[in-house]
Amino acid sequence: MSAPFLLVLAKAPIPDFAKTRLCPPATTRQAALLAAACLLDTVDAAMATGAPVVVALTGPVRDGVLAADVDRALRRVDVIGQRGGGLDERLANAHAGAARLRPGAPVVQIGMDTPQLTATQLAHALNVVSVHDAAIGAATDGGWWALGLHDPAHAAVLRDVPMSTPDTGARTRLALRARGLRVAELPVLSDVDTMADALRVASAAPDTRFAHVLDEVLAVRNTAS
Repeated sequence: MSAPFLLVLAKAPIPDFAKTRLCPPATTRQAALLAAACLLDTVDAAMATGAPVVVALTGPVRDGVLAADVDRALRRVDVIGQRGGGLDERLANAHAGAARLRPGAPVVQIGMDTPQLTATQLAHALNVVSVHDAAIGAATDGGWWALGLHDPAHAAVLRDVPMSTPDTGARTRLALRARGLRVAELPVLSDVDTMADALRVASAAPDTRFAHVLDEVLAVRNTAS
């Protein structure tokens, strides 16, 4: 068995494209800055595990905020493009594309919505998927922040799972178990969709780039009001 790797599904931090659910109260540029911080924090944590990292990216980085910083971070990892229409299809295709780069390797897939993630937490997830068929890290909104698969081919089940619903996590578990897979549980985390989520995550991880950018966004808002 090859060493497990991390797969990060990401959007380029382009205004009116990334983290749009933060608007309002954030402006589209502020939301993009927070998205960039999410992506940079996530890549840093992933790289700190020492495991291989693949980023499945949509959108041109050059059109986003902090383009030089994001480009520099992405040069440290393997980057593949996202393919497909809906999120379910893009997820399944990302797993398939990453598996071609890392044949025979288990995978832990995350998004860029959990900037509070640490290298220790990610290393734990990699260890879990090395010995279990699958692993899910539930999100507090009913979805999941991590999906680990000992065999990435099983990501095909995601094509039949409705995404971004309150029962996405439960449906994903059922789909995996229907394939006869043992599903281990990872810690529950809050991901960043709304400003309330952002405040909660920043409070839990005040030393992250994300928390510092959020402080700057809030300071601008308070000055303008």
